Amino acid sequence: MPLQESSRNHRNSKSTGKILGVLLSFLVLPLSGFSQDNDSSNAPLFSKDKIKLLENINIGFDMRTEFQAYTFRGGDQYYNGIQFENGFTALSISGQLHERIEFNFRNRFNSSSEVQSLDRLSNDIQLAYVKVKAAEKLDVYIGKMFAFYGGYEYEFSPLYVLEFNDIYSNALAFVTGAGLSYQAFDNHQFRIQVLNSRTLLYKDLYGDIVAENIEEPIWPVNGVVNWRGRFFDGKFETNYSASYSNEVKNRGTYFFTLGHKYQDKDFSLMYDFQYSYEEIDTKGIINNLLEENTIAENVLYVENWLRAEYRFSPKFKGLLTLMTNTAYDNYTSTKDHVRTSYGAIPTLTYSPFKTIDIQFFIAYVGRYFDYTEYAKANFNVGSFNRNELKIGILAPLNLL
Repeated sequence: MPLQESSRNHRNSKSTGKILGVLLSFLVLPLSGFSQDNDSSNAPLFSKDKIKLLENINIGFDMRTEFQAYTFRGGDQYYNGIQFENGFTALSISGQLHERIEFNFRNRFNSSSEVQSLDRLSNDIQLAYVKVKAAEKLDVYIGKMFAFYGGYEYEFSPLYVLEFNDIYSNALAFVTGAGLSYQAFDNHQFRIQVLNSRTLLYKDLYGDIVAENIEEPIWPVNGVVNWRGRFFDGKFETNYSASYSNEVKNRGTYFFTLGHKYQDKDFSLMYDFQYSYEEIDTKGIINNLLEENTIAENVLYVENWLRAEYRFSPKFKGLLTLMTNTAYDNYTSTKDHVRTSYGAIPTLTYSPFKTIDIQFFIAYVGRYFDYTEYAKANFNVGSFNRNELKIGILAPLNLL
């Protein structure tokens, strides 16, 4: 290659290098300045405000898992079984977003996840509501919540109840609506709610059921009033409620609960009386005995529920639950007694840890369903009993 051409190429190369250098300087200098001033890695992942908010948030994972052995005897049932069971598994999130605003959310995993056609939430979402402190003594609830029914059986989370009595085993406990809570005096609180009486639309719940005067109401609504009282320095409490819900047009359920509780150091005793007169059977106990596409009308359920708890030591606690339910058909006319059910659940729990609430338990669940001669003659049923032995773990785990 001639020397002049080589020298010219070298000069061109140097000129090109200078141009590239200038261009890179224009690109790199702004980027380097941006990196120094706005690099996200230099900022905290959670701001102080967000960390403060997390201090008021509670996240819990609740589970009850048990090994059970059970038998059915009587009627047309003769069955034995042994299995592991997830009795309750749920994730709950609650907290205070503002000095006047709280929220509560709970998703139970071992429940149906089908979206309900009336309230548009899946059935496994039990709680999804906001609580607003409107005044010093007045709270407002809006969303999907537990009804303000009285009694103490209903106030227990399903985590702590191996088996509910017949009404609450079949009742719709979590529904959407609004409520007020007023602390009238130090020892007396009054609550009121207006709720949907069901989560499904009429056609999805009843389909082609044949009965007289069964029509869709304009609003399937449930009204609940509740009074909670405390006496004798809090040793004795009352929890009473009355409600009316119209399941279908001009026909509904009248439900009354009288709850009582005595608490003294290591011993507590709770007693609930429940009365549910239903112009349309919403619990299904009698309705399930009828032919398909029919519905029971004018039924009555009367219940008694008793629970005693005694803490023998910091690690051992004994429980005893007793329950009865009496069901009547055609209550406004012939008052036909259909059945009486009985239940007994003695339980012993062991809590080995001081800093975390994990309990191991052993329990017996005994149920007897005694059908009357009227029921045997009209519904072709027979009395039977169910016996279960449960050994398991109960763990309300606070994750945050």
